[in-house]
Amino acid sequence: MQFKHPELLYALFLLVIPILIHLFQLRRFQKVQFTNVKFLKAVKLQTRKSSQLKKWLTLLTRLLLLASAIIAFAQPFIPNAEDFNEAQETVIYLDNSYSMQAKGKNGTLLNEAIQDIINTLPEDEPISLFTNNQTFRNTSVKALKNDLIQLDYAPTQLNYEALHLKGEQLFSNDLTSTKNLVLVSDFQQKASPLSFEGDRTVHLKLVQPKHNLLSNVSIDSVYISNTSAETLDLSAKLSSQGEALENVTISLFNDDALMAKSAVDIDGEIETSFTISNNMVINGKLVIDDLGLQYDNTFYFNINSKPKIKVLTINELVEDSFLKRIYTDDEFDYQSYNINALNFNLIPDQNLIVLNEIEIISEALRTALNAFKEDGGTILIIPSGNINLSSYNQMFRDNYIPLFNAQNNNKKRITSINYNHPLLVNAFYSKVTNFQYPKVEKAYRFSSNTNTILSYDDGSSFLMGNTDTYVFSSPLNEDNSNFKNSPLIVPVLYNIGKQSLKLPQLYYSIGKSNTIAINATLGQDDILTLDSGETSVIPLQKTYSKLVVLETEDYPNTAGILNVKNKAQILQNLSFNYNRNESNLSYYDLQTIKNVSFNTSLASTIDNIKSSTTINALWKWFVIFALVFLIIEILLLKYLK
Repeated sequence: MQFKHPELLYALFLLVIPILIHLFQLRRFQKVQFTNVKFLKAVKLQTRKSSQLKKWLTLLTRLLLLASAIIAFAQPFIPNAEDFNEAQETVIYLDNSYSMQAKGKNGTLLNEAIQDIINTLPEDEPISLFTNNQTFRNTSVKALKNDLIQLDYAPTQLNYEALHLKGEQLFSNDLTSTKNLVLVSDFQQKASPLSFEGDRTVHLKLVQPKHNLLSNVSIDSVYISNTSAETLDLSAKLSSQGEALENVTISLFNDDALMAKSAVDIDGEIETSFTISNNMVINGKLVIDDLGLQYDNTFYFNINSKPKIKVLTINELVEDSFLKRIYTDDEFDYQSYNINALNFNLIPDQNLIVLNEIEIISEALRTALNAFKEDGGTILIIPSGNINLSSYNQMFRDNYIPLFNAQNNNKKRITSINYNHPLLVNAFYSKVTNFQYPKVEKAYRFSSNTNTILSYDDGSSFLMGNTDTYVFSSPLNEDNSNFKNSPLIVPVLYNIGKQSLKLPQLYYSIGKSNTIAINATLGQDDILTLDSGETSVIPLQKTYSKLVVLETEDYPNTAGILNVKNKAQILQNLSFNYNRNESNLSYYDLQTIKNVSFNTSLASTIDNIKSSTTINALWKWFVIFALVFLIIEILLLKYLK
């Protein structure tokens, strides 16, 4: 037992006063007249004994009464823990990622945790609290209440090591205080095992609230699986965890108009497709009906209008009919000029420029092509059989392409396809291993075979390139090669043309760094904005002559469709979706983790922290004892004769 005011115990020395009074009573004896002195001796003896007993009982009750009163004022107590007298610091991490949408006993897991904080912690108790996207340092529940009630979900979650370190940084440097770090999360399983290093200065407490989810279905991705002149097939990948589900409804909307609806049975992963018009501009979303997590039930995508791709071919002594048959009017704006009749002012407006077997790349042309490439253009070089080697190699140096060596007159066959090159990804339904190999009569040899797309049987490159410059090692005229008659020429040249126009993807993911090319020609002081209808933000952007490259990371943070605007003009739309990592229903078993304490209830954890700082106060009992002894004294004086 300890005392809040131990200095008052010195008053116990005052108990000697009633003792002295009782021992040295100065009362005068009163004479009593008796009619008969016969019984005087007996009465005198009896009175003396009863008087002594009453005196000692009264003394004892008065001493106990005074002692109880003095001890009550000293406020005795019994502490619940050894460190009760130390200052307490509490830091709480509240996971507000989308997996906390799972239902618990009283609503979502996030709302349950918020209510536990508001209802369990004293309003004025100092705490620090942080979430995945906000930090509240040295505050109180009273000050936090509105923020907690309005707390929204965050699209990304801190990794567990990072949030552990961040939580420790929110404590003060006071070495005498008891520090409690409480991590509230469903603790979804990640790629690496979960562990925390032991720290004697911080008491780590993990709270893993329990949910009632039996299954969850999510829309994971959307892509165009097949196209024709009139239609395209839009495919969606869905996945489920937990119990298998039947007749899950999936609906396709264009803005708010329902375009199609279907039902699927799902157990694991499944794909479903919708056939839509190829000429429509669609601000689309796919929606499923699912009782699990809600954030992954809607998937946004965009199919914007497709501008024609501008292709300019520069010829010298050969024809370009094979290029005209590939770059047709329905998708391409194709132009062809002889090198001697070329208007250089046309170059900056193109998306793809083809040098079709010209013998020398003049200094003026090289400068114009380099400026064109710096502005986001793509160059395809088909050499002639009699090139100016130095002019070509200077062009290659400018574009980081391996140099040409002298021409080799040995016949070669084109036998290998690099299916992993970005130009040919998804260009073929399957890997072709046995096809009619094209051949060439003579070819130049590159100084290196890096970035090879098509190669000869001896391993050297027939076609190489990166994202903006492609080079053949051989002329394609019929006297030198039959490549024009090969089925390879169409997917190769067509993809070069298609990729020269940087079209936005169907959708982008929130929380990742996205680089988005917008085909637009801006004035000197013009900038593009992302507009959601409620807010408008200017993203990081780089402006080129015919396109603008946007970079997004922190914004947007809400799934939906945004307008790309130049002032009041809407150029196109972009769709953003939440990352589907939070759809995982696999969780860590926290009972196996060392150096931590584990609980499934935040309220219980807070009560445990509070109990280490509370005491069992005993002063009320001593007040009761004092009253009891007072009553006993009154009874003694009144009834004990």
